[in-house]
Order: sequence, then structure tokens, then C-alpha cells
Amino acid sequence: MTPERTADLGFARLDLDRERRTGTPEVVYAAGKTPEQTVACLAGLLDGGAAFAWATRADSETVAAVRRRWPGATVDEQARCVAVGELPPRSGEVVVLTAGTSDGPVAAEVAFTLAASGVGCRRVDDVGVAGVHRVLAVASDLAAADAVVVVAGMDGALPSVVAGLTDRLVVAVPTSVGYGAAFEGLAALLTMLTACAPGVLVVNIDNGFGAGVAAARIVRSVQR
Repeated sequence: MTPERTADLGFARLDLDRERRTGTPEVVYAAGKTPEQTVACLAGLLDGGAAFAWATRADSETVAAVRRRWPGATVDEQARCVAVGELPPRSGEVVVLTAGTSDGPVAAEVAFTLAASGVGCRRVDDVGVAGVHRVLAVASDLAAADAVVVVAGMDGALPSVVAGLTDRLVVAVPTSVGYGAAFEGLAALLTMLTACAPGVLVVNIDNGFGAGVAAARIVRSVQR
């Protein structure tokens, strides 16, 4: 068995062979790291042989530090993601739905993760259950996709509706959008976990990255 490679930076131990094992490389979670630490992690991944490296939850100071090191870095400010190197070509398609415009930042993280994973993405925004005719109007788009990601806060009811319209696996992402009784996404999370429609896979609150990875692996399985 080939030994797994790591890069010890002192404050972080990078897993250089994660992509070979799992299909998803080590990705830098920038929140809680200094800009310098995030830059060092990205550099370590590139030095370890990665064609590109990316970070999630990057604030403006981190983005500025990455751009100083790599002026051509790809930045999505809404998604709070930054990538260094050339993104892979895309194949397949995942439809990403949002219940409302306020869910946009999490959906953007899903879309960025899909792009970094070499998967195509189509966004359909603001089709929540308060006007259910809006999601019914895009039912044919759901049927044509390889997988569907639904991003919703408030009551989190949209994934159940979507799962009743398509035979594609639905990845549900609860968001922290909503008034007090939404409990910063807990209400949406519980609604999605207790969805009456089968075929709904639920990730953690605001976890667009996890949803994007799950959907990308579904697409790769379909393609194989």
C-alpha cells in the first residue's frame, strides 16, 4: 500500500492524497485562519502537486492576501471562495435551487464547489413554496439534471416539494435565513430531516461546500 502523503506546515498537516482516495481534494477552510495561514495552505497544496487549490469562507482580508500572492486567482465574493490555478473542465449538470434571494450566498458556495469539482451548474433562484407555481414551472429542468441541490431557510419546505417532482437525488441545504423561531437554520434543518418525500439527503446548516461535494460525487457516479 502506498503511504499517504502529507505536508506539515506546523499549524496544519495537509492531506496531499485526499483527491486520489476520495475524488475531492483537501480544501482550505479559511474561517478561523489568518490570511497568511490560508495562503500557506494553498501554496502547500500546489507544491504537493495539485493542479489548483481552493479555500472556502474567505473574508476580504484573506482574498486580498491570496490576490497579492497569485494575482490571477479566481474569486467569488458572494460564495466567499477563492481558487488558485486552472479550474477543471466541466461535465454533467446539477440544478441548484434557492427558496429566496437571501439564500444566495450559500447557493453560490454550492456552485463554486461544483465548478471546482469539474461539474456544471445551473442556478434557479427564488422559487420558494410561498409561490409554489414558481418551482412547478421548472419541473422539466429538474428532470434533465444529474442531481438537484435545494437551498432554503425559513421553514425549509422546498426540498419536499422538489423531491416530489423528480426522480433525481435531492441534496437539501438548510440556511440560517429567517426570523427568531427559525433558530438560525435549526427549524429548516429539522423540516428537511423529517421530509415526507423520500430521496432527500440533508447536509448541515449553511454547508454549501458539503452539498456541492455530495452532488459532484453523484454526477461522477452517474458518468461512470
